[in-house]
Amino acid sequence: MEIGVCVKRVPQVGGRVVVTPDGQDVDTRMSGFAVSPHEECAVEEAVQLTEREGGRVTVLTLGPPQAAQQLRDMLALGAHQALLLETDEREWGPIATAAAISDAVENRAAAGEPAFDLLLFGNESADTGGYQVAVRVAHALGLPCVTGIKALARTPAGIRASREYGGTHESYDLALPAVVSVKEGINLPRYPSLPGRLRAKRAPVEVTTPQWQPEGLRKERLRVPAQARKQAEILGTGVDAVPALVALLDKLGLLP
Repeated sequence: MEIGVCVKRVPQVGGRVVVTPDGQDVDTRMSGFAVSPHEECAVEEAVQLTEREGGRVTVLTLGPPQAAQQLRDMLALGAHQALLLETDEREWGPIATAAAISDAVENRAAAGEPAFDLLLFGNESADTGGYQVAVRVAHALGLPCVTGIKALARTPAGIRASREYGGTHESYDLALPAVVSVKEGINLPRYPSLPGRLRAKRAPVEVTTPQWQPEGLRKERLRVPAQARKQAEILGTGVDAVPALVALLDKLGLLP
């Protein structure tokens, strides 16, 4: 199988989110970047499919030159090829992103490269969570698309994609080629091995430059939502705190 996996370079924020003074970006000076968790699972699923069925995995991202590092991280997990759609610092929305990806897929076929049997996406990116790019790419390429998938299996006729929705189990049989977006939890991504890291460090990353196109939406500013402040109240010390404690338990409805 020839599988393409589209990933996104996102801020790796483990603590408090801080916005830059101009309100246009997340301040990542103390955090760095990573690949969205859903998309890391998509790469793992693609690698597992090719391990069972044979074939190659190509990881693709649209981003600045620094995003080559995230592609190498995915090569270390077992992907075979990497393609960077290199951009400048301008904001790319979901419409422009999907157009650039679909163009890259079509250009690959026009250049004589094997066509993708399957295009995998994360269900949503960890930063904007737009849920749009996979569906837009499928529409542009005229391919069937299913989203929110938690299990994939090869079938004689194509592929079977399954998910849980509304308390029920749903399965879809798709002819290939197709587009599928997967959710975190479909698998447990492997840790990169030392040989994998060394191979990824030496592997070439193909670079192309898509044509930027503006969209109807314009970002005004980012704002971190206000969070409820938590504080502790000392009721007292020793037996002097007992009346206050009893009153609090009564207020919470914990006393008979």
